[in-house]
Amino acid sequence: MPQGLAARLAQIITGAPIADDPEPSGDEIESSLRPIARKDFGYDQARHLLWRAGFGGTSAQVRYLADLGPERAVDILLNDDKSTYPEPSLDQFDRDLMRPATAEEAEAQRRARRERDEETLARLQEERQKRERLDRQQLRELQRWWLTRMIETSRPLEEKLTLFWHGHFATSYRGVEDSFHMYMQNLMFRSNGMGSFRDLLKGLIRDPAMLKYLNNDRSRKGRPNENLAREIMELFSLGLGNYSENDIKEGARALTGYTYKDDDFNFDQRNHDNGSKAILGHTGNLDGDEFVEAILANPACAPFVVRRLYNFFVADVPPDERGGDTALPTPQRAVLRNLANEWRSRNYFVKPVLKKLFLSEHFYSPAFIGQQIKSPAQLVVGSIRSLNTPVRDLNILLDAMDRMGQNLMMPPSVKGWDGGRSWVNTTTMFVRQNVLTYLLTGMSTNRRGKPDAQYDPTHLLADIDGGDAAKRDAERVVEHLLRQTLGGVRSSAKEVCMDVMGKAKDPSDREAIVATLLLITAMPEYQLC
Repeated sequence: MPQGLAARLAQIITGAPIADDPEPSGDEIESSLRPIARKDFGYDQARHLLWRAGFGGTSAQVRYLADLGPERAVDILLNDDKSTYPEPSLDQFDRDLMRPATAEEAEAQRRARRERDEETLARLQEERQKRERLDRQQLRELQRWWLTRMIETSRPLEEKLTLFWHGHFATSYRGVEDSFHMYMQNLMFRSNGMGSFRDLLKGLIRDPAMLKYLNNDRSRKGRPNENLAREIMELFSLGLGNYSENDIKEGARALTGYTYKDDDFNFDQRNHDNGSKAILGHTGNLDGDEFVEAILANPACAPFVVRRLYNFFVADVPPDERGGDTALPTPQRAVLRNLANEWRSRNYFVKPVLKKLFLSEHFYSPAFIGQQIKSPAQLVVGSIRSLNTPVRDLNILLDAMDRMGQNLMMPPSVKGWDGGRSWVNTTTMFVRQNVLTYLLTGMSTNRRGKPDAQYDPTHLLADIDGGDAAKRDAERVVEHLLRQTLGGVRSSAKEVCMDVMGKAKDPSDREAIVATLLLITAMPEYQLC
């Protein structure tokens, strides 16, 4: 694997100076979107697919996909069988914690204010604060629920795409303050994640969480709020420079009256501006849906969103062409153009474009394998799924993810998470190593007493040398573990691990394997996939 990024991570860990990272050269990148040949799809390619289109997997799962070949492997990930893992329902969480006041409660509050009944006002305020505390607790339950789904699901791409859309259409509980509305949005991303981008945008302008987060719930005729109109073009669909300030003003008018009542979208006809509007070259009495259609018709839409998908699943690229397309190798520029054309021809459906990408020779270019920094979710979920460690305390895992920079349901802004190299610095690397130690040993820096359930990693050796324990010497075990965890055997990594494993009386011993895994997961290469 190219070592530039791993060396940069090593510098963060050790503080040692290194040269600037080399950029991938065009020679390392396949320019073709042709399907990868069956003969070229082996263990390394299947592992790459499982980490990028999911959260990694065990060695047995990787070999299973490799044996299937690229077509069937990709189809399994894309054609998610809904019977293999329970679908979430709206009854999963309490929808009434942040309900509107009843008519009786509203009247009681008006009367108390009119009569200056401080006791009644204080009681009503206390009841409201109690519901707010319960709602914050439910938000934590929602975070645990989603983390559990990522860990347990048999449809990893479904959850990976839900995470992508959550970061793309970033909405934070801090601006919504209704956990059930955050849950509803999460369900929308999950159910439509592989479907039509058109449906996602039209769902978004009707989504209570987004309407509240970007203040469109109070956008009125004559007093339009421009937040949603601006962000839907700048961050969600077109990118900077592909719309005008007038498009924002007119788009905001198209979205007036788009609000919600309790948990349901409500189109307030009385507060909708029915006047003529001009948005992105389209004119007429345009409403929210027609605003979306004007966006989709804009030639900047497909390239912008495809780049975001590519950045998430393949490699870091600037968010739009103005961000430095000329710095990209020629093969990447060609692939991005072709994928955007493919997406338009597929009427903005996500699934066909992902299939073309995941099957392509380009996706399996050596420059991309083992060169993406794992997000906190990818690191935690992927370690559990690939090493089969105990899940342990979800609250500790969520707190660690927060300290690593990814607090689920609370992206830092409407821009979402920057991702890439922003995930790693001296502070987050310390937390990353600690959370991996916790998964492997059950020992946590913020918990005293006995460790959690003991982890038995001997199952990782089940397929070494055909399962013949007599053939397991230290070198074979180390190389086997390195292939599983890092995707390959580097001499420097092997040398460090042999210092530990070589001293063990039995290389199959649980403690020897755990000690070796503690070394491997502390390596810079483990932060990459």
